[in-house]
Amino acid sequence: MTDRHPAIAYGVTIRTEYPNRPGMLGKVTSAIGNAGGDISGLDLVHSSRETTIRDFTVNARDVAHGQQVVAAVRSIAEVTVVSVSDPTFLLHLGGKIEMRSKSPIKTRNDLSMAYTPGVARVCMAIHDDPAAVWTLTTKSNTVAVVTDGTAVLGLGDIGPAAAMPVMEGKAMLFKEMADVDAWPICLATKDPEEIIETVTNIATGFGGINLEDISAPRCFYIEERLKEVLEIPVFHDDQHGTAVVVLAALYNSLKIVRKNIEDLKTVIVGVGAGGTATAKLFYEAGMRNIIGFDRTGAVHRGRDFNGSPGKQWLAQYCNPANYRGDLMGAMEGADLFVGLSAPGVLNAEHLKRMDRDAIVFAMANPDPEIFPEEALPHVRVMGTGRSDYPNQINNALCFPGFFRGLLDCRAHEVNTEMKLAAANAIATAVPANQLSEENVMPNVFDRNVARHVARAVVEAAYKTGAAQRSRRRRTYGLGAYK
Repeated sequence: MTDRHPAIAYGVTIRTEYPNRPGMLGKVTSAIGNAGGDISGLDLVHSSRETTIRDFTVNARDVAHGQQVVAAVRSIAEVTVVSVSDPTFLLHLGGKIEMRSKSPIKTRNDLSMAYTPGVARVCMAIHDDPAAVWTLTTKSNTVAVVTDGTAVLGLGDIGPAAAMPVMEGKAMLFKEMADVDAWPICLATKDPEEIIETVTNIATGFGGINLEDISAPRCFYIEERLKEVLEIPVFHDDQHGTAVVVLAALYNSLKIVRKNIEDLKTVIVGVGAGGTATAKLFYEAGMRNIIGFDRTGAVHRGRDFNGSPGKQWLAQYCNPANYRGDLMGAMEGADLFVGLSAPGVLNAEHLKRMDRDAIVFAMANPDPEIFPEEALPHVRVMGTGRSDYPNQINNALCFPGFFRGLLDCRAHEVNTEMKLAAANAIATAVPANQLSEENVMPNVFDRNVARHVARAVVEAAYKTGAAQRSRRRRTYGLGAYK
């Protein structure tokens, strides 16, 4: 396979010490370059007449490649590798989030209002009018990011503790992109009933629940039950966030290839939570010819799905020809491939069977079903979930703004109209004059995307009756002084 591009996610910082004389720096940089490393930073730590100490920050293709780069530097005569550090691990030291007070407590007066005795009056205001909790506490801007650690990225069932770095990262994106306060809730149980009970019991302090990295088919049941018992929105990002961003990427890709969504033949590999939800949203948007694949093969009528509601739905409503063959055969004449499975599922031979102006979204994490270097000679539009390639199809474009909208209108549910509106908002965030084969998605750092998504979700919520917040504002605690 074609060599992949080095990426910051696999970077290393190599501290070196060598004699301070001309040519030594060139030897180190040449060794790194010959090993395929990409130098992203060069910092002078110390220099004297005799020696120089420098830090070389180098992007690598993967962990093994990073080790090869370090070995290449170690092999240079008169160069000592003092230390090797990993910038990604350094970023995570001590965790990535913290709680901060919005109002400083510097005087007795501050304390008496923020805590006792003043806080008692606020407590009673909520007791007398339970709706006041939305105004007088953090509930209106706080989301619980709930996981059991059973389906983390492409890593699988690694447990709740190992899932925490992902949940912390999610909380960071909520805050940075949409000013939503989120907190990881990592549960040490795989029992769906225990998860449902726990989330129900803690929901008082949150305005929304973001389910994350819970394996299928359990995730479907957990989400449905929580939607039944809670009066706040429940959003399983692996399902609905994935579906929204993939549909957004498709909307813009279709503008380039000039095809209609109703006419597409689509193959989806990986029909767990994300793949099934994506198929359902495609269906709601007008697509019908969708062939799903799991580890067993094609999802078709006549198979036993062991109670998996997602696959049962796919078999009933999609795959109109009831295709039962292999992936190579399914790719014949396909317009769109969506991968939410595992690395290496596709090769060039699969892509050669696709229709003209093919679209491929290979979104397995951290390594896609096929890398762009291999795919691009055979497809018109290529997208992945990675930030080191064009067309990053990233849930971060959806969930911060989606929850911002849910919280702003105090929606009690998530519905299809909101998801379709969010997908359209993300797609239209790319100006028409900037749309191209390598630019079908907005930049994940474009803060306007979250605002567009939030407005679209609010509009859909009011239109469908899902919004609970009155457009009139209320003031609590001032009645005695009027």
